[in-house]
Amino acid sequence: MTSITSWGRLRAAEHSVVPLSDRESAAQVISSARRPALASGMQRSYGDVSTNAGGTLWDCRGLDKFIAFDEQSGVLRCESGVLLRDIQATFSARGWMLPVTPGTAMVTVGGAIANDVHGKNHQSYATFGNHVVHLTLVRTDGDVIECSPQENPDWFSATVGGLGLTGVILTAAIQMKRVPGPWIDAEDIVFESISDFFELSDASEAEYEHTVSWLDVTTDGGRRGIFTRGNPVAASTPEPRETRLTFPITPPASLVNRLTLPAFNRSYFRLKATRARRRVEHYGSFFYPLDSIGDWNRMYGPKGFYQYQSVIPRRDAEEATRAMLAECSQAGAGSFLGVLKTFGDVQSLGMLSFPEAGVTFALDFPEHGEQTEALFARLDSIVRASGGRLYAAKDARMPRDMFERGYPQLERFLAFRDPGISSELSRRLLGS
Repeated sequence: MTSITSWGRLRAAEHSVVPLSDRESAAQVISSARRPALASGMQRSYGDVSTNAGGTLWDCRGLDKFIAFDEQSGVLRCESGVLLRDIQATFSARGWMLPVTPGTAMVTVGGAIANDVHGKNHQSYATFGNHVVHLTLVRTDGDVIECSPQENPDWFSATVGGLGLTGVILTAAIQMKRVPGPWIDAEDIVFESISDFFELSDASEAEYEHTVSWLDVTTDGGRRGIFTRGNPVAASTPEPRETRLTFPITPPASLVNRLTLPAFNRSYFRLKATRARRRVEHYGSFFYPLDSIGDWNRMYGPKGFYQYQSVIPRRDAEEATRAMLAECSQAGAGSFLGVLKTFGDVQSLGMLSFPEAGVTFALDFPEHGEQTEALFARLDSIVRASGGRLYAAKDARMPRDMFERGYPQLERFLAFRDPGISSELSRRLLGS
């Protein structure tokens, strides 16, 4: 047995880890499991969607081969354990990149599909699943299902954003996006109120592919932040050398606390504000700034941390965001990684996909037991009242009734569940 924890490091549990090393034998390994198991990748999910305490994990990282790439159409076929990092590094120099990428490149293709990840350009390109053109799905009964938006579309819709619960994704075909190179014409803009954020979003989304904001949650009402926008651009700048630091130890207590957080946020704001300008930036630092710091999740100490990410329909988003900030302030709980972003109107393909038209707000909180849970309960009330929902891929404590209310296609999805697959999240939110 091997001790495994998710990226939030809230709990470590023993797992039986079974590697999947090639496509030919994977189906036999999956169908021979004696107890409910779960496909696993890089364990970058913050909560319990990727863990199966006391059970089996199929380690898909060995399924890491490119199968074919059509230089004319831009369709890449690969195994599910391929990292987004390797796709970007291999194809950006050839004029192609992933159309959608989350905030870390250390994610497998299978994980990106199962959680239907989104990025800074949702208003333009929707979610990762919107660019998947074919999947091969292996079930624990030995069935192999080929699916796409046209072939077995219900299986495809259940699997995209399906939290790994419909089977094991063996291979995928992804429609890549033509780009002028690995560079982004980026700009940081200081804003001084939540209203300013919404005005900047409305003014930027028609002309800029990528938009996102960092919000200083420690200020009264989140009164300041940095709005970042950018477009792909051709440039002759030499690619930067990769620099990577590693957080060396797990401190005895969280370094993110009431004393340090205002100073962290104040320093970060000043740094970004003094450099607020247009610049040509490599995609690596633009999309994945935290990937340059290995094991950064250790800074939250031995108890770990939660990420609380909601989406609120646009009509209520400004009021709800202010209310959530007020609750954080009253609780004396801030977040260093306060990220605010709008989602566009393009419909996600997955039955359980998280994004919908509106505004998403992501906050990180150290684990402080009952105090943290009480804050989450108040935040939940705001999200419920606004008709919003939480991101299951990052969740570790959402109430079951909130999940059921937030995902109206849940009953339809359940018909496609693989009974031989289980996770801590599925047992918590679905009962098995």
